[in-house]
Amino acid sequence: MKLNIAYPATGCQKLLKIDDEKILSMFYDKRISQEVPADRLGDEWKGYILRISGGNDLQGFCMMQGVLTNTRVRLLFKKGMPNFTEKRNGLRKRKSVRGCIVDSQLSVLDLVVVRKGEQEIPGLTDSTAPRRLGPKRVGKIRKLFNLSKEDDVRQYVVHRPLPEKDGKKARSKAPKIQRLVTPARIQRKRKVLALKKHRSEKNKLDAAEYAKLLAKRQKEKRQALISRRRSSNRTSTSSA
Repeated sequence: MKLNIAYPATGCQKLLKIDDEKILSMFYDKRISQEVPADRLGDEWKGYILRISGGNDLQGFCMMQGVLTNTRVRLLFKKGMPNFTEKRNGLRKRKSVRGCIVDSQLSVLDLVVVRKGEQEIPGLTDSTAPRRLGPKRVGKIRKLFNLSKEDDVRQYVVHRPLPEKDGKKARSKAPKIQRLVTPARIQRKRKVLALKKHRSEKNKLDAAEYAKLLAKRQKEKRQALISRRRSSNRTSTSSA
């Protein structure tokens, strides 16, 4: 079995191939998101604690959180469930997934370092992998570079260099900044609020006019009823 160990603090990963069942037995019958001490992997792993984050079996089927079995099952997937992308509205599909309990039928087990031990692990904790992509949201760019609200965020976007082509100038790519407050955005927001205010005022005027018209019609109806009663009383007295 292969152990794919990730260390989020440095962004590095290390792949270990282990065939010793004594070492692998500490992961057996454990579920996804459970923590396991890594002392059996060697002296350099003393003090390390690993969290199980997933894995794949020998045929490539991935483990799924919440499926309490160590075998492969076929589940009916619908929109909103993990490991499934809805291609059409209302689509449901039956797929094979492996349960969230670890056993010997896995080919790769994904682990994350939760607590670091005393010694450094070469290729995992002693080096740092540069981030391929920078942040995209305004708040996260400000947090990364410790900017104030007066600073221009557009000057701090992380550009990713593209591979150079023969005889052409070097190019780079940058993400479109999300939630950026620009003068056009402020003007558009002001316009939306003005339209909303205009609609509410128009609705109030229309409601007042309708209430006035309704009162006028009710008054006319009442007067017509009174006049009919008076005319009927006159006819009855004249016939008597």
